[in-house]
Amino acid sequence: MGETVRAAVQTGPRAIEMREFPRPQIGPDTGLLRVEANGICGSDVEAYKGHLRMGSGGPVIPGHEPLGIVEEIGDEAAKRWGVQPGDRVALEVIIPCRSCHHCLTGRYQFCPNRTRGHGVTGIDVAPSLWGGLAEHLYLSPGAVLHKIDKSVPAEVAAMFNPLGAGVRWACGLGQVGLGDTVLVLGAGQRGLSCVIAARHAGAGTIIVTGLESDRHKLDLALDLGADHAIVVDGDDAVDTVEFVGDVTGGAMADVVLELTPMAAAPVTDAFKAARQGGRVVLAGLKGGREIPVPTDLIINRALTVVGAFGVDATANKQAIAIIESGRYPLAKLHTHTFGLEQAALAMETLAGEVPGESAVHVSVHP
Repeated sequence: MGETVRAAVQTGPRAIEMREFPRPQIGPDTGLLRVEANGICGSDVEAYKGHLRMGSGGPVIPGHEPLGIVEEIGDEAAKRWGVQPGDRVALEVIIPCRSCHHCLTGRYQFCPNRTRGHGVTGIDVAPSLWGGLAEHLYLSPGAVLHKIDKSVPAEVAAMFNPLGAGVRWACGLGQVGLGDTVLVLGAGQRGLSCVIAARHAGAGTIIVTGLESDRHKLDLALDLGADHAIVVDGDDAVDTVEFVGDVTGGAMADVVLELTPMAAAPVTDAFKAARQGGRVVLAGLKGGREIPVPTDLIINRALTVVGAFGVDATANKQAIAIIESGRYPLAKLHTHTFGLEQAALAMETLAGEVPGESAVHVSVHP
C-alpha cells in the first residue's frame, strides 16, 4: 500500500489541482475508505464556481457523495458500524456528534456540535482526506455510513444521495400515497429521483416540469415513471397550473414538490397547483432572494407547506433498497464518468458548460 494518497483539491473558484497527502494512520475507532466513485451534485458546481463557500473557505477536497470499499478499519469502529474490510459503503455528508438532543431524537442534520463533514471540511483539518474526490477517504468515529451491494455498478450505486433526497422529499415530507397526483417542479437529478420515489410509493399521476434546455431530462422522466413532462419556457411553453387543472379535472395536485434553483415563479405555481388540503414541499434554494408567498392562498386552501433540508439515514437506506432492487432503469440517469484528474471537467459538464454534452448524473471515479 502506498504511503501517500492523491486527491483533487479546490483552492479557489474554478481552481482544482492534484495534490498528495500522507496516508492516515488508522486507530481502533477509525477507518479508511478506498473511494470507488463520488457523485457530483449541484452544490459542488456552485462551490466550484465560487458561489457557495465550503468549510472555512480555504482549500478543500470536494465530494460529499462518496461510495467505496472499506480498506482498513479499527476493531471498535467495525463493531459500531457493523462492517468489515471489503464491504462497500456509502457515506453521508454530515458527521454528527451523536450525543446532543438533536442527534438523540433523530434530527442529527441539525447537530450544533458538528464541525466536520465529507466534502466540506478543509485540508487544514487533519488528516485532510475528508472529501470523496480522493483515492482514499478518512472514516472518522462519527461518520454515518450505509452498506451497498457490490454487484451494483459503481456509477449507479453512487446515486444513493440524489435518490435519497427524492425518497425523503416525496415520500417522507410529501407523504405521497397510493393514487396521489404528484407535481414535480424541476427535472434535475433530484426531480427525477422524486419521480422514482413517487412511482415506488404508488402515485397515480406524476407530472414533471422543466425548461426547453431540459428536454432530454423530461424524456428521461417519462422513462422513469412520469405520466406527463411539460416544457414551461420558450415558444412551446405550457402553463403549469392550467395543465395540472386539465389533467385532474380541476381537482389539482395532492402533493407538489418545488425543486427549481434560483427561480421565483415556480414557487407561486406550486401553491396554485396544490389541491384543497394538499401538501407543498419546498426544496429549491433561491440564493437568499426574497420570494413572495401567497399566504391567503395557503390559508384558504388549508395547505401544508414543508421545508426540505437534505437527506437522512432512513431515506438513504430506503433509496439503497430501491437501487439494489433493480426495478428501475437507473443506469439511464448516469451520463458521464470522469477520472480524478478530470474533476474540474466533471463540474463544468454537470453545469452545462461543455458544448455538445447533456449531463444528468455525473460521477468521478478515482
